[in-house]
Amino acid sequence: MATMTSSPLSFQLSDEHELLRSTVRDFAEQVVAPQAEALDHEGRFPYDIVRGMADLGIMGITIPEEFGGAGADTLSYAIAVEELARIDSSVSITMCAHHSLGTLPIYYFGDDRQKAEWLPALAAGEKLHAFGLTEPGAGSDAGAARTTARRDGDEWVINGSKIFITNAGTDMTFGVTVTAVTGEDAKGRPAISTIMIPNGTPGYEISEPMKKMGWHASDTRSLSFNDVRVPVGNLIGPEGKGFTQFLKILDGGRIGVASLGLGLAQGAYEQALKYAQERNQFGKPIAGFQSIAFMLADMATDIESARLLTYKAAWEKDQGLDFTQTAAMAKLKTGVLAREVANLSLQIHGGYGYMDEFPISRFYRDAKILEIGEGTNEVQKMVIARGLGVKLH
Repeated sequence: MATMTSSPLSFQLSDEHELLRSTVRDFAEQVVAPQAEALDHEGRFPYDIVRGMADLGIMGITIPEEFGGAGADTLSYAIAVEELARIDSSVSITMCAHHSLGTLPIYYFGDDRQKAEWLPALAAGEKLHAFGLTEPGAGSDAGAARTTARRDGDEWVINGSKIFITNAGTDMTFGVTVTAVTGEDAKGRPAISTIMIPNGTPGYEISEPMKKMGWHASDTRSLSFNDVRVPVGNLIGPEGKGFTQFLKILDGGRIGVASLGLGLAQGAYEQALKYAQERNQFGKPIAGFQSIAFMLADMATDIESARLLTYKAAWEKDQGLDFTQTAAMAKLKTGVLAREVANLSLQIHGGYGYMDEFPISRFYRDAKILEIGEGTNEVQKMVIARGLGVKLH
């Protein structure tokens, strides 16, 4: 029999990862939690919390130190997002979208000048950045973008619109990187490129914050571009390579959103467990009733399995492996799980859970978007099926 070699797989986090978890958890519990209810009710963007996250070094957590980041791995990023979402999803998505959608495209695809000029302030969390992909007529079919950019001398002239864009309209937003059709490829299909547009550029208009079911404290806007002119040097990566660029960005982004769903589920479960142990009916804590105890057992089991899947996706990315399939599975699993756990937790809370004074009301409203944003459940299943070798019609 051949000698078996040991595997690098480990189910124990390093001391550094455990320290990060503890640090972010303390911040979330001590700084975010006391403000979460008011931020949600008022729809107020958490500027002081963003500055606090910048001080922790997590706004550019995987960006190398030479560009102002922390130089940590993807697993560290996943843990940070999870711990923030355990307390408040609006705060978590603000950090998550800024890092994976706003900053990483510049780091992955930008040239030396763009990285040197733009990354330090973004990685340090001094400025926020957005990524404009979704359009009113191009959601799941992102390749159907209608926003255009034509070359005019040493400038790009951009026309079109984007919708549901996170972090685009805050007082600390630097700009937005948009996908735009810049011509046709060899097969006559639209060639998509990515171009950075600074806030304040003439012709670039940002809507008022959109009214949402959840994520009330995060910044979500519609954007419009009317003959917006930016230098040709704002093109990120080669012209016509935007489609492959945003596919890579979305793959990594799914790890972040999976971590967000995982954290929301963990937080909702913890609220249910605490309430069930404190709430008495018929002279006993309701946690001791079998129906409630089994709900809690199912939640805890499902969360742990989802955590392993999410961390595996992060680990594969850090190892340089193909993580597309695992990230899609993790995003699908945690999106459904977050909704289900939030629903069960609210059920355990009974009538009190329906009141906004209890955090589970906010968690319940925040959960649904996790089955829609960063690719719907149906899109994730398409990605997974293709990974299985299924030819879809």
